[in-house]
Amino acid sequence: MAVVLEVLDSGPLSTIQDLGRPGYADVGVTRSGAADRASLRLANRLAGNDDCAAGVEVTFGGFAARATADITIAVTGAPCPVTVGRLDAPANAPVRVPAGTEFRLGRPATGLRSYVAIRGGIATEPVLGSRSTDLLSGLGPEPLRRGTTVPLGPAPVPLRAAGFPPVAAPPADELPLRVLPGPREDWFTDSALARLLAHPYAVTSESNRIGIRLDGPVLPRARHGELVSEGMVAGALQVPPSGKPTLFLADHPVTGGYPVIAVVVADDVDKAAQARPGLRVRFDLAAV
Repeated sequence: MAVVLEVLDSGPLSTIQDLGRPGYADVGVTRSGAADRASLRLANRLAGNDDCAAGVEVTFGGFAARATADITIAVTGAPCPVTVGRLDAPANAPVRVPAGTEFRLGRPATGLRSYVAIRGGIATEPVLGSRSTDLLSGLGPEPLRRGTTVPLGPAPVPLRAAGFPPVAAPPADELPLRVLPGPREDWFTDSALARLLAHPYAVTSESNRIGIRLDGPVLPRARHGELVSEGMVAGALQVPPSGKPTLFLADHPVTGGYPVIAVVVADDVDKAAQARPGLRVRFDLAAV
């Protein structure tokens, strides 16, 4: 009989995520996948899975579940209290959970998204080669809710070694992100990129897996009007008419006609995914 995970509490938002569905941008389907891919990879390696196995992305804690058989889990990402039954359990380590026992994630001290990998991975039906939930397109499984049950895959044999460097805990005050000039830098005044780099921006509450709206200095444009919508990567800093940038995350769309002044380097997009409202973000020019 297949092992099933039952969701007892989903918290503010919990979704199934793997490393996404690359290769479909030409038909308007973004990669999606874990917003903090490094943390999901680490969780999978600690649990003995392949990097691409599907786990649970938990936004701001509150997730609880139990399984119909003994399982091994690993929790990474935003550091949060983990309990198994009535006992505290460590994060960033494999943890055994007996059959029928509840495990729960509390609210993280810093950061926003925690990751739960389960040995064997979540075995929902793939869509376009991925089990990821894409909030913008609606592809993949629905966000998890109380009472949702999902199948788990068989534990891999032999178990994979967990040789993977630890992921640094998210900062509590200011997050530095490296950027490269964007494809439409020429749509802005000569001073706009310098202004982006000189002043911190605050993460607003109007942020989700699609993108992070930032509050700070306006970035003046040299050219006005709209562009034809363009495909773009996660990490793109799109500037709408407000003049304040929006940082694209995992479920981002095409640009919507607004120019992209800069792009956060791929390794730092994972860090951006842990930025909670109120955090200051500082942009630095990446070395080429």
